[in-house]
Amino acid sequence: MEGLEGEMKKILLIGKLNSIVKETSHFLSQYFHVQLCSENANVLEGMLKIVNPDLVLISLIGAYDIDTSIFFMLNSQYADIPVLTIGTKEESSTFFKYYEDGQFENLIRPVEHTVIMEAVCRRLGLDQQTIEKEAAEEKKEQSGKRRILVVDDNGTTLRTMKAMLEDRYEVAVAVSGAQAMTSIGKKRPDLILLDYEMPVCDGRMTLEMIRADEEMKDIPVIFLTAVNDRANIEAVLKLKPAGYFLKPAVKDQLLAEIQKVLG
Repeated sequence: MEGLEGEMKKILLIGKLNSIVKETSHFLSQYFHVQLCSENANVLEGMLKIVNPDLVLISLIGAYDIDTSIFFMLNSQYADIPVLTIGTKEESSTFFKYYEDGQFENLIRPVEHTVIMEAVCRRLGLDQQTIEKEAAEEKKEQSGKRRILVVDDNGTTLRTMKAMLEDRYEVAVAVSGAQAMTSIGKKRPDLILLDYEMPVCDGRMTLEMIRADEEMKDIPVIFLTAVNDRANIEAVLKLKPAGYFLKPAVKDQLLAEIQKVLG
């Protein structure tokens, strides 16, 4: 579904990782790219810069422990991003003073997922029926080939890898760790081939971001590395990937390894 993939909005879901937050994340991930984040202000500031979300959703469960500076930061530095909070009347009452200018809106718990979906679409200016229809069509189409994401900053390598794999798999490519995270959020791959040596955000950092995301952490990752020395191989293996390959990869060996990992 190109329409859904091209327009998928990003939601940063802030709160303690409990069953309610997990269920909310799982539900919304059918329609949006959802990134979980703790309620720590320093962590949030970094995630806002990385994710660049279209909407922020805050779970107020355990509201008395939430760092209130996150409200000031969202209001002063990210006033153009709509914020939804979800909490009981008691939990929410502590924060009503932040809701004056229209950036913030509160939903009272217990709240149905359909109500959350309606509020998210309304705040993002989206047609809910269209989003749900495209997601249903996308689900039907996922019965085809397994999807592999190849991440490498070298365009020639990407083209070569795509040519090796596209007869058997649906292949997506990304030229950086940041682009990889966006691609994974748009359409989850079954396996990731990840270049270990990349500028700015290297393979290790990209793998850490993947594993930090509840919805992405179980995706198997095979590292690709051009450095064939003991220290480098040991550093790669310490990260416990699903496998690793020296570049340039040999087609038959790579296909065999992918088949072994995917089962």
